[in-house]
Amino acid sequence: MHIKNGARAPMGSACLEKVEPAFRDALQATYGQLDWLPIADGALHRFHVPGDKAGTFNGWYVLHLDGIAAGAFGSWKDAGTWHQWSSRAAASPQEHEQLRQRIEQARRQREAEQHQRQQAAAEYAARLWRDARRADPGHPYLVAKGCRAHTLRQRGGALLVPLSRDGVLVNLQRIYLDGSKRFLSGGMVKGCCSTLGAITAGQPLYICEGWATGASIHEETGAAVACAMNAGNLLDVGRRLQRRHPDAVLIVAGDDDRQTEGNPGRTSAIKAAAALGCGLVLPEWPTYAPATLSDFNDLRQWREAQA
Repeated sequence: MHIKNGARAPMGSACLEKVEPAFRDALQATYGQLDWLPIADGALHRFHVPGDKAGTFNGWYVLHLDGIAAGAFGSWKDAGTWHQWSSRAAASPQEHEQLRQRIEQARRQREAEQHQRQQAAAEYAARLWRDARRADPGHPYLVAKGCRAHTLRQRGGALLVPLSRDGVLVNLQRIYLDGSKRFLSGGMVKGCCSTLGAITAGQPLYICEGWATGASIHEETGAAVACAMNAGNLLDVGRRLQRRHPDAVLIVAGDDDRQTEGNPGRTSAIKAAAALGCGLVLPEWPTYAPATLSDFNDLRQWREAQA
């Protein structure tokens, strides 16, 4: 957590007065208006990113003042993307080396913090999963999606969707009564998926985005499905599945976000299938189907409503 009124680093006040506002300007150019100054003590600090959920501290930064003032910053939500900053360019080989060391130190600090967050989330996921009950088939989300509960569990009003990486539970997606969805804070998502059915050599293995889409495909085909949770994760999940199950017949089942600029579901599915060298299926819309439909669950639900 960022401490607004914490102890300042023992540096010259003139340097601080120039460096900290300049570094904050770099942060604000990426994340928006901030009402605090960074602390130039070389430690990793976390902060609330404007626009994120209240009470979260997904932002992080490291700022060094000695030598050339330099730092790095990013957000845990940016899938590993981070930014480097320095007050000026290096003017000598020694300064180049100092900047390199500062960036390497920031990278190690960030990775250590990320590992701690992921471990804590995985342990919390395991406790929640262990103590949860079997999902109620009458849960409003399951009813709305027309899906069976399969292996889902439930805690209070929230459905728990297990996310595994290489067969190990590392995170949960919680689906609430109103249909909103949340992962555990700090938990891994990239390369993680929720599977339905048994993955068998020589048999189809579909990769899709959301759990309801995956459940619809599994119920219609009987095939195994890996739900990657979002379009940007299709390729990472596919690569891991190819390594673990090289004899499965991989097929990307994409969304078709026809009303979203750039159609991210369709675009990501096509790119993932091309990179994986595997099959690709997309929803086939009847000419009179509403344009609001975007995935295989939407298509199934609409067809059943027409029957």
